[in-house]
Amino acid sequence: MKRLEFSISIRASKQKVYDVMLGITHKKTYEAWTAIFNPTSTYNGQWTQGSKMFFLGSDEFGEQGGMVSEIAEMIPGEMVSIRHYGLYKSGEEITEGPEVDKWAGGIEQYVFKEEHGLTTVTVHLDSTDEFVDYMNDKYPKALEMLKRICEE
Repeated sequence: MKRLEFSISIRASKQKVYDVMLGITHKKTYEAWTAIFNPTSTYNGQWTQGSKMFFLGSDEFGEQGGMVSEIAEMIPGEMVSIRHYGLYKSGEEITEGPEVDKWAGGIEQYVFKEEHGLTTVTVHLDSTDEFVDYMNDKYPKALEMLKRICEE
């Protein structure tokens, strides 16, 4: 896997950016910025360390699928680290096999730093070779959407 990094500065407190990015107060804020990846993007679970999370979306046939993950580390308002370890497909969790093996254990981490009313969000993301171009295209757009929502 390759480690990718994306960053953006947002004119808002880190607590607000954290809340909006994760959809803590309103899940719709998470769904709005992640819609760049999939218009039906959502999550199911709790943003607490050790919790299982499902990051989900529907495909063109309306079939819901996505990733099975764990909140590996959580410092509220500072950092969240997500460890992906499985797929969710056709109503089932898949945690082993060739589809999962190529990226299982990958980390997606968000770090929030505030200085003088400006919060920098840095995303560290493990990606398989086949998704590097996709992530390099979509993640900056998704972070721009997050910035717009936070600065409204």
